Amino acid sequence: MSKYTDFGTPAKTSDKTITLEIDGTQISVPEGTSIMHAAMVGGVTVPKLCATDSLDPYGSCRLCLVEIEGRRGYPASCTTPVAEGIKVKTQTPKLADIRKGVMELYISDHPLDCLTCATNGDCELQDMAGAVGLREVRYGYDGENHLKSEKDTSNPYFQFDPSKCIVCSRCVRACEEVQGTFALTIQGRGFESKVASGTENFLESECVSCGACVQACPTATLIEKSVVQHGVPEHSVTTTCAYCGVGCSFDAEMKGEQVVRMVPSKNGGANHGHSCVKGRFAWGYATHQDRITTPMIRKSIHDAWTEVSWDEAINYAASEIARIQAQYGKESVGGITSSRCTNEEVYVTQKLIRAVLGTNNVDTCARVCHSPTGYGLKQTLGESAGTQTFDSVMHSDVIFVMGANPTDGHPVFASQMKRRLREGAKLIVADPRQIDLVSSAHVKADYHLKLRPGTNVALISAMSHVIVTEGLVDEAFVKERCELDSFEDWRAFAAKPENSPEALSETLGVPAEDIRAAARLYATGGNAAIYYGLGVTEHSQGSTTVMGIANIAMATANVGREGVGVNPLRGQNNVQGSCDMGSMPHEYPGYRHVSDDATHALFETAWGRPLSKEPGLRIPNMLDQAISGKFKALYCVGEDIVQSDPNTQHVTHGLEAMECVIVQDLFLNETAMYAHVFFPGASFLEKSGTFTNAERRISPVRRVMTPKNGFEDWEVTAKLSSALGYPMHYTHASDILDEIAALTPTFKGVSFKKLDELGSVQWPCDDEHPAGTPTMHIDEFVRGKGKFFITQYVPTTEKVNAKYPLILTTGRILSQYNVGAQTRRTNNVTWHTEDLIEIHPHDAEDRGIKDGDWVGISSRAGETVLHAKITERVQPGVVYTTFHHPESGANVITTDNSDWATNCPEYKVTAVQLTKVSQLSEWQRDYKAFSQEQIGFVENSKNEANV
Repeated sequence: MSKYTDFGTPAKTSDKTITLEIDGTQISVPEGTSIMHAAMVGGVTVPKLCATDSLDPYGSCRLCLVEIEGRRGYPASCTTPVAEGIKVKTQTPKLADIRKGVMELYISDHPLDCLTCATNGDCELQDMAGAVGLREVRYGYDGENHLKSEKDTSNPYFQFDPSKCIVCSRCVRACEEVQGTFALTIQGRGFESKVASGTENFLESECVSCGACVQACPTATLIEKSVVQHGVPEHSVTTTCAYCGVGCSFDAEMKGEQVVRMVPSKNGGANHGHSCVKGRFAWGYATHQDRITTPMIRKSIHDAWTEVSWDEAINYAASEIARIQAQYGKESVGGITSSRCTNEEVYVTQKLIRAVLGTNNVDTCARVCHSPTGYGLKQTLGESAGTQTFDSVMHSDVIFVMGANPTDGHPVFASQMKRRLREGAKLIVADPRQIDLVSSAHVKADYHLKLRPGTNVALISAMSHVIVTEGLVDEAFVKERCELDSFEDWRAFAAKPENSPEALSETLGVPAEDIRAAARLYATGGNAAIYYGLGVTEHSQGSTTVMGIANIAMATANVGREGVGVNPLRGQNNVQGSCDMGSMPHEYPGYRHVSDDATHALFETAWGRPLSKEPGLRIPNMLDQAISGKFKALYCVGEDIVQSDPNTQHVTHGLEAMECVIVQDLFLNETAMYAHVFFPGASFLEKSGTFTNAERRISPVRRVMTPKNGFEDWEVTAKLSSALGYPMHYTHASDILDEIAALTPTFKGVSFKKLDELGSVQWPCDDEHPAGTPTMHIDEFVRGKGKFFITQYVPTTEKVNAKYPLILTTGRILSQYNVGAQTRRTNNVTWHTEDLIEIHPHDAEDRGIKDGDWVGISSRAGETVLHAKITERVQPGVVYTTFHHPESGANVITTDNSDWATNCPEYKVTAVQLTKVSQLSEWQRDYKAFSQEQIGFVENSKNEANV
């Protein structure tokens, strides 16, 4: 296997075609194509070292020189564009002599340790030495050289060996052009030139460990430590990352069943060969020693676990479910699906709940993050998903980022966005906190609307007021594409004086003139795209804000073409797919209500079981009913509600009240500590299926190793279904996808065969759009006419007062993912060992808190303790933390306030007080004791099984 490309930089093309001759062959290519790329098109390989297909031409290595008839000198083919009628020679005696001389100089300052080098057989320098015919080096090693340069092994995932560096600048250019971090430079001149990270080592630099520099390096200078340890891989399988909603494609490069490295696929529709630290390097959790691979059962959560066979575990779980339904009724049970599972696994789980258990009591973690997106966009535009492809941002003139932190939450897309910003697009950021996009390398927001948490609707109302009262509405678009009655009602509402920036400025904490300027820029700056995240949805008015965003997009005609749109940045890898697959209690797959007669009849016929028309319970309702004694059994697949859901103590009380909790997961997570049955799950490397990313892109997940538990997750669910008397006759995940396609209109044309052919496809994929739909709502909205909604600002009931004077908001960090179950079991903990509480210096000083102090955080729901981080990234009156470590107890203090339409928790607004303390909270002490007890139960069961 090779991580390198075999051709030069891609052409910068135009509609005009140029014909030239290369080595006697006529070749026609678009104007602007480099000679190197034209040669590649014609099947001619030109030696190179500094050129790759993912970076702009550079022309420094002097290997790709060519001769052009009638021109003097030997131009670099990577930087020289084609011209009509020119005759190019890539192989002549003179060129051969020059190339040998150049290679000789490179090799004279390079270790000749090829046979013991980790990249032996996977090294471009080695390849090029052979290609130019270099057989001896006349220059000795007695003079000045770099062969004793010290190796930098500080980064946990890759090493930097400057003795092998040929200063081709590919790593520097990859950091700038692809990642946009600008962490690397070439320091010095001439022989003294070297790659530098700006600090003593890579770990302490601004490097974000995306791997772009490693992938670009043509030698073993920058190399994965896993390659050093395991050697060069021998085969690869293309699959899809199981982290965020970007949905990057990766080539899992293998030796047998050993993953050697994950290399971002250049054919990936979402990532185009780029990656972040999580997808690129943090896959070691799949083989972590904490994995539980044998089923376990117990009668009480205070009992030790007993390891059992799969048949015994499945039969025990089925018998408990049957017993409970017989005793308490069919509505006494339910299930939870996960956005970390594949579409096929989610589909089979909700099918089990509806068809086998006979209830619609199924919910998903997607509801606690992006259900307002589904509701708000369905109401206004007619479809519960984003409107664009990620590539659309490269056509945007104005980018409006609201309640999202792309550089941390969606880093690969953020790199693409930053590239467009460096090209001149304008940026509006609406966020209570100063995220990296506000000001970073070569990127600065034109407006940072530093609004108070909980006031999103007020901001959209103020911007709407400007758009309406200053004549910025695209009247022709609205007249042609939207419901006019709803628009006129919205126009009248938006124009009210109480919705003006001046009237709402104090509420927002944002100057009125900034709101007006940002609204004008959005409405008049050209193609304007809105990207939003959990900072929009996780509020009591999350659905209202989503509808408000859609309102201004429609009013300004920023829907239905490249460069515009309403684009939710989904948090987890399959949030979109989890929603698509019918994970919520009121909807079947494809967002069709359970009470709809036609839909009900369709699924009853397909599944051969009577189905309920009554919407089931959401997770908070399940917990409430459990505490009241009515809900008794839960099947939880791939989700950890104890750590991820709000008001942790309420969640644990609900679970404690149940008689049978079945958890299916990789690790003994926080929820599994309250379980009676544990089904070991399979990692994304051990399964086949599909994920659907934030741009509706359905991508294949391909099994690269045998499941360590013996089964893929859908197989476990199917076994449970069979034990309950309903066999599911699937032989492969492709069978499940075929059933999904047969029953879900937007997936009608999707199949494993099509994904193998196209790589990925964006739904809707049907007879009308057989290759998918990159941009939605082009000629008309899915619902026909776009509908405007009144979005009255209603302040949250979660108020600050003398007892709780600060507002806590939460978010994520680049190196960690969601509840951290995966990333905490990798070397990503190097960058984030604990969750911290960010405090503005003024608030810290008022409370006598210094950086690093233990800080008690109390809310109406509970108390926890975190170390303090004093920073001006948060505004006075606002504090911020992440939720990646269970012992932090971030959700012990979040309340059960939720969105009015979907019950999406209001994670982003919690009234709190901070005090300097000297010990952990009572909850943390209890948690520590309980978790140690539960881990001990698992260890005892393993020891007994071994005996």
